[in-house]
Amino acid sequence: MTSQPTRPAGWAGTPVTGAELTARYQDSVMNTFGVPARVLARGEGSTVWDVDGNRYLDLLGGIAVNSLGHAHPAIVEAVTSQLQTLGHVSNFFISEPQVRLAEKLLELLGGQPGAANGRVFFANSGAEANEAAFKATRRTGRTRVVATEGSFHGRTMGSLALTSKAQYREPFEPLPGDVTFVPYGDAPALEAAIDDTVAAFVVEPIQGEAGVVDPPEGYLAAAREITARHGALLWVDEVQTGVGRTGDWFAHTSSGVVPDLVTLAKGLGGGIPIGAMIALGDAATLLGPGQHGTTFGGNPVATAAALAVIATIESEGLLASATARGDQLAAGLARHPRVQAVTGRGLLRGVVLTEPRAADVQAAAYDAGLIVNAPTPDRLRLAPALVLTEDEAAHAVATISALLDEVLA
Repeated sequence: MTSQPTRPAGWAGTPVTGAELTARYQDSVMNTFGVPARVLARGEGSTVWDVDGNRYLDLLGGIAVNSLGHAHPAIVEAVTSQLQTLGHVSNFFISEPQVRLAEKLLELLGGQPGAANGRVFFANSGAEANEAAFKATRRTGRTRVVATEGSFHGRTMGSLALTSKAQYREPFEPLPGDVTFVPYGDAPALEAAIDDTVAAFVVEPIQGEAGVVDPPEGYLAAAREITARHGALLWVDEVQTGVGRTGDWFAHTSSGVVPDLVTLAKGLGGGIPIGAMIALGDAATLLGPGQHGTTFGGNPVATAAALAVIATIESEGLLASATARGDQLAAGLARHPRVQAVTGRGLLRGVVLTEPRAADVQAAAYDAGLIVNAPTPDRLRLAPALVLTEDEAAHAVATISALLDEVLA
């Protein structure tokens, strides 16, 4: 359906076309992302419209960011109300939302040992949260860090050093060093790599950028045992998986492990930039005054938005909904003959295709009014809002199935 999208209240600009804005983008925005596929104008729930009036079901959610979809009243109210009191104060001062959010995150970690004396460092993104954790590992007196093949931890020089993808790393080498990569999910390889010189093992409970790759059963538990035996930190990167995306507040909790460091971002702010590094037990004391900092981290507006996200997930039962809608997507798509498997949990799903043509499916999906992502040649990634409805999930299954028939025929 095509119609001129509704403009925000007070809009005084002249409507422009997607082609016009794309040309202006290319003339003014640094070319680090290539040319984006569409020019979006507004959103509501799991639906977005472009400037030409075309409508899309958003199954990517800003790459697992828009937990409550677009323009959710709870986030709008939280941000608006907070801006009417304090917008920014710097970390020379305390604001109530910052303290409440830190307390809430520790509460959500439940009765895990160390949560009672845990501490939270707020940043602005997942890369910054991981940068803080990386610096914390150096305070152990050790410098070696073990990471996994297929990992993605961010684009800062520190977080990039922990990211395995060659095309991201090579243009910026040499990177901060002493990082060893081991195959993801391979406990014997991890056992061989970790000794008493290792500061930390950093791992995603489900790898997102690799195409939503699940570890084998017991992998995180093995990682916890190996790291504890050698006095190394277990650092779980929950930037993409945390805050309800997998049907649990944190993806690692279903394994029963208690990490030393947990990093969060993406869905925490529901679209407002915020990241967090949570340190438990003895790790909570690794960073002291003057050893790390941020101007905007813990901003009252960002922390108020995150509190609204968490409160809404709780009040609307969105953990259970994420599980139900994720299972609906997985069951429907797994039946298609062009689908080898559906990976992941909750509303972080990978659709493994029988042919390496995921990019073609992604392009066709845009034309069919669907936003999906092709992180690898043979996988689609789905990370829709936790407010995705049963009817929307059914529409997604039907549309993707039709696209696979069309594109992979």
